[in-house]
Amino acid sequence: MLKKSICFFSLIFSLHVSGQVGFQPEELVNVLMGTDSKYSFSNGNTYPTIAVPWGMNFWTPQTGPNGYGWIYTYTADKIRGFKQTHQPSPWMGDYGQFSVMPMTGKMIVDEEKRGSWFSHKAEIAKPYYYNVYLADYDVLTEIAPTERASIFKFTFPKTDSSFILVDAFDRGSYIKIIPEENKIIGYTTRNRGGVPTNFKNYFVIQCDKAFKVSYTVLDSVISATQKEVTANHAQAVIGFSTKKGEVVHLKMASSFISFEQAALNLEREVGKQSFTQIKDKAKAAWHKELSKINAEGGTEDQLKTFYSCLYRMMLFPRKFYEFDANNEMVHYSPYNGKIETGYMFTDTGFWDTFRSLFPFLTLMFPELDSHIMQGLVNTYKEGGWLPEWASPGYRGTMIGSNSASIVADAYTKGIRGYDINALYEAMVKNTENEGPPKTAIGRNGFKPYNEIGYVNVDGFGGSAAKTLEYAYDDYCVSQVATALGKPLTEIQKFQKRAQNYRNIYDSSLKLMRGRQLDGKFQNSFSPFRWGGEFVEGNSWHYSWSVFQDFKGLSNLMGGDTEMVNMLDSVFNMPPVFDIGGYRTVIHEMMEMQVMNMGQYAHGNQPIQHLIYVYNYCGAPWKAQFHVRDAMNKLYKPTPDGYCGDEDNGQTSAWYVFSAMGFYSVCPGSTQYVIGSPLFKKVTLNLENGKQFVINAPNNSEQNLYIQSALLRGASYNKNFINHADILKGGVFKFNMGDKPNLKRGTLESEKPFSMSK
Repeated sequence: MLKKSICFFSLIFSLHVSGQVGFQPEELVNVLMGTDSKYSFSNGNTYPTIAVPWGMNFWTPQTGPNGYGWIYTYTADKIRGFKQTHQPSPWMGDYGQFSVMPMTGKMIVDEEKRGSWFSHKAEIAKPYYYNVYLADYDVLTEIAPTERASIFKFTFPKTDSSFILVDAFDRGSYIKIIPEENKIIGYTTRNRGGVPTNFKNYFVIQCDKAFKVSYTVLDSVISATQKEVTANHAQAVIGFSTKKGEVVHLKMASSFISFEQAALNLEREVGKQSFTQIKDKAKAAWHKELSKINAEGGTEDQLKTFYSCLYRMMLFPRKFYEFDANNEMVHYSPYNGKIETGYMFTDTGFWDTFRSLFPFLTLMFPELDSHIMQGLVNTYKEGGWLPEWASPGYRGTMIGSNSASIVADAYTKGIRGYDINALYEAMVKNTENEGPPKTAIGRNGFKPYNEIGYVNVDGFGGSAAKTLEYAYDDYCVSQVATALGKPLTEIQKFQKRAQNYRNIYDSSLKLMRGRQLDGKFQNSFSPFRWGGEFVEGNSWHYSWSVFQDFKGLSNLMGGDTEMVNMLDSVFNMPPVFDIGGYRTVIHEMMEMQVMNMGQYAHGNQPIQHLIYVYNYCGAPWKAQFHVRDAMNKLYKPTPDGYCGDEDNGQTSAWYVFSAMGFYSVCPGSTQYVIGSPLFKKVTLNLENGKQFVINAPNNSEQNLYIQSALLRGASYNKNFINHADILKGGVFKFNMGDKPNLKRGTLESEKPFSMSK
């Protein structure tokens, strides 16, 4: 520990000596956190994203084959290219992708054969900058990003055979070399779905050195004379002689609209700027956003984990809009294939991110959240539905109609500047319709849900999970309906449906269970069975998906004591699983098992809020214990630092919220539920100009229990804090101790919101 502390403070000291005085959270980020993953087991399923916050384009070193979801794996030893990527997760796949690769000696276009050995010891990976030595070619590669463009810096050895390959990938691509302009243009069409038939990502690449030779590659056939090819798989290679240490720059940008727009993006965002200027601007962009939260008084690993997670939360949803020649905001619509005006965002799945990523944006980035809402309005107008998973357009995966949660959380917390009536219309449409495709939009099983109060297990997969999520989403619809002053009958309809979770509760087991159309519970049932009536989980995980009414769930269970016992059981049971409807072991099952925290499967989203449910049933000290335990066990600032899929900032947001001391259990309400702050001090620099400080001066690894609290100097015993109280600013002070205070936060008035209250 002493050695680690010395290294950490040496880092801080060196930053001051180098002239970079002050708090620099961007230097604490490990962009390799979560990259030690594979298809069969996820420690995050991330790749090192070199970008600016919420940028349209990302860049990453590529160790995996073209089109393979695991772009970069920490255990790999060869890099085969540097890729522009828009991939939100390996399970969703990529689009708008092409790569560049420097080489020396022999020109190699085959992606398997051209890879170069590299070492993490000769790799520098920052959010704003990437640097790696390609040993086979004796070439140093450096990358600095902008929102829609980038600049590459290649340092070559002395040779007559230096090359740069541009790979536009297969499944339909185009390349044109323009030697007289030292330029390459092209487009890629490869995608995994969610795009209209006219989808293209256009790119423009400008080199600062004249081409000695140039070749195109048409489906592996190399030509020195043909400068323009349209093929299944188009590539281009440029070559030149270089002196020892000679630097060659590539400036590149892309567009989903046209070559002309790509060139405009390049001129505006890079132009004549140097590599250092672009790098410094990207660093400043990360510094600005990461500095909005200042965490103090933690260990080196805790601070690195915190800011690495915060970095992940500032990548998705990505901007999917550009600025035309008249500087008007425009976007290629992945919903109708046309060029439209206004905001558009994409690459997020609301099933994951409604839980805490979007509430975090609502709290810390309300202006951005308003832009995202405007983008949702445009999505509805262009595609006819709100998305549930967008990448870049509608994708048919996961369940629920959790777009209602995103909208409700923004609107109830005061985010304005968009057409809320259009979004309300879209939310209501979701409740009365489904697909096609059935899992992409609307509600699969909406008819039985609306008519008999649940999705029947003998008619629909994931029936119990869908029932629970639809009920919560109906609560969210009712919140917006109330805020908009809709007729009472309309409000009450959705409030009644928000109680539909009761219809699949089995009192004999105190768990949720699939129910048939005839009203009978499914004959065969195991609370450890994954799949079937649940999705990526079992009954122990989903029985707590009653975000809107834990008081009601407590009443069903027989009171708070029984609810506490059931919560304890989640942690006390062995981490066993029944493969059930999946018929094979999926990675989420193994990730739960190896954590050895009973049936608590933090590596997937459905159960991530469970720890905080103790606050609803009179045992807040148990939430304080388990939240600290989960933060300490399940997160590290290392390549294997996550406990499952990171999922577009959601799993990171759990950590960031929890480390600050509270969590968004029920988005759409205005409350955050209190846990156990990790740091001695956290300062939130709010957009309204005020500061909200979470102060726990005697915090430590042992002092994890809240003894008492003061909010702006007044005694505070509630287990929750309102959004408006945070926006007022001031100090929220916690007195921490090593033993639980069994009396604080146990009164009914001190429990968080539930519909049944």
